[in-house]
Amino acid sequence: MDRQQEFVLRTIEERDIRFVRLWFTDVLGTLKSVAIAPAELEGAFAEGIGFDGSVIEGFARVYEADMLAKPDPSTFQILPWRGDSPGTARMFCDIRLPDGSPSFVDPRHILQRALTKASDQGFSFYTAPEVEFFLFDQASRPGQPPIPVDEAGYFDHVPRGTGHDFRRATITMLESMGISVEFSHHEGAPGQNEIDLRYADALTTADNIITFRTVVKEVALEQGIFASFMPKPFADHPGSGMHTHMSLFEGDSNAFYEAGAAYQLSRTGRQFVAGLLTHGAEITAVTNQWVNSYKRLWGGGEAPSYLTWGHNNRSALVRIPMYKPHKGQSSRIEIRSLDAACNPYLAFAVILAAGLKGIEEGYALPDESEDDVWSLTPQERRALGIEPLPASLSDAIRIMEGSELVAETLGEQLFDFFLRNKRQEWDAYRHQITEFELRRYLKAL
Repeated sequence: MDRQQEFVLRTIEERDIRFVRLWFTDVLGTLKSVAIAPAELEGAFAEGIGFDGSVIEGFARVYEADMLAKPDPSTFQILPWRGDSPGTARMFCDIRLPDGSPSFVDPRHILQRALTKASDQGFSFYTAPEVEFFLFDQASRPGQPPIPVDEAGYFDHVPRGTGHDFRRATITMLESMGISVEFSHHEGAPGQNEIDLRYADALTTADNIITFRTVVKEVALEQGIFASFMPKPFADHPGSGMHTHMSLFEGDSNAFYEAGAAYQLSRTGRQFVAGLLTHGAEITAVTNQWVNSYKRLWGGGEAPSYLTWGHNNRSALVRIPMYKPHKGQSSRIEIRSLDAACNPYLAFAVILAAGLKGIEEGYALPDESEDDVWSLTPQERRALGIEPLPASLSDAIRIMEGSELVAETLGEQLFDFFLRNKRQEWDAYRHQITEFELRRYLKAL
């Protein structure tokens, strides 16, 4: 037994932990959980806990259902919303097959595999997400316009505002679980908030995002409201994204930094951005995996719709944030297409794969887009060689189907399941008769 496992067992005894929840996600990023008694934990560390993988989205076919959830002791945290005594803790799991080999449809394993490939090339991958979400009144009903908890806007300070108390409680809970928060504020739409997580390696960040979504929903329910990471709940207000800052490190050195280069961005950084632009359309079905995601991408409000990059251009897919003099380690890029409803393990894996492809193949970075791409005419965009992101989940699926890069990154079984599941979602969506159609056509036609 290693030291981390011994620490977990000792802490469980000292803190009177009676329930240990083992966490993992299905292919779509939905959190799964099984609780075990502390007495079962040594066996779980050694052999894993068996479960029926055929009932988890994308995990297994009926005839190969047996799977094992093996807890990662480095992710041990006590769940503060479950009370102090007796306490409840959680650990993320790696999913294994009965012979002990990794499951090729475990999203956490997909990201670990991508990070190993980066490590083989001498790189570590770090990310920092800016997570946006909405808070709604419990009186909101499915099928009806949701009721936001306030009518505030960007950076508004609302006296006795629900958002203040909510963000304070959420951040306190996150930090008690070892998740560092950098900033928090009210966002541009009514009821919309943003909490930014501090830089960490991509696997830790993905784990943190899953925890973050759970904490936000738990705190909201405690306060008599509910939270949603739906990308675009309002037609007339900006949607919720998850702009993510990222960089590669070679040992302790930031591989994206080059003193004297434009925006202090190194050749490696420029090639990484070129990889994101070249393969951006292919990976969009993963980074923006829901029908509603495309309402945000093509709904304005500074959401990116085109494969461009820029320095202060917030309509671009990739932005190069302002350089901080004498802080070369802070050089980074920001990808702006992601939304917080994605599966972060798969999203980070395909983003990293696209960036590394740019480095491996020596892609040239196209010219910077200095204009608001939304304000250009279609003819102007064509003249500048500006290509669009997919306009719908259907478009994104079609483009992803032909992507060798995404197929290789996700693996054959997960790649096939993901496409099949997204086709089913699109088919269900396009069979709906919407309120728009009834209002526009019922009496007029």
